[in-house]
Amino acid sequence: MSPDQTRLARKNLDRRFSQIAREAMLVPPYGWVRAIREALGMTPQRLAARMGVTRPRVNMLEKAEQSGSTTLKSLRQAAEAMDCVLVYAIVPRTSLDDILRDQAAKKADVELARHHHTMRLENQAMDKRDLAAERERLVADMLAGSLRRVWDEE
Repeated sequence: MSPDQTRLARKNLDRRFSQIAREAMLVPPYGWVRAIREALGMTPQRLAARMGVTRPRVNMLEKAEQSGSTTLKSLRQAAEAMDCVLVYAIVPRTSLDDILRDQAAKKADVELARHHHTMRLENQAMDKRDLAAERERLVADMLAGSLRRVWDEE
């Protein structure tokens, strides 16, 4: 993907994320399947019949959801059986641009610390303003180039 396409993709995803509430959606204590099933007044037997599985399978699904070990396929099947839709998303805590800029800044800080240490040993240390300007330059360079290097470990 070209840098312009990547930037556009981030912008489009951030726009879509803004439609999702950024506050944490707390999962009910016994999971969504059981909470919705009970709110609908549906027994585990009835849900099992609608899903085409056994009652013990529904119990296992509800326990697996509660422990975080269920599959999207199982959740989707249960949702459809209760006339619901499974919504799946990974929602950033901040904008994708902010995440990328923060990562570039972390990487720039590591690089700057290494260079600054060497320069201090040679009695050529930069002052705070120069360090801040160099940090911004490094961040801008990283964001302008291949974004893969922002995530590379050194």
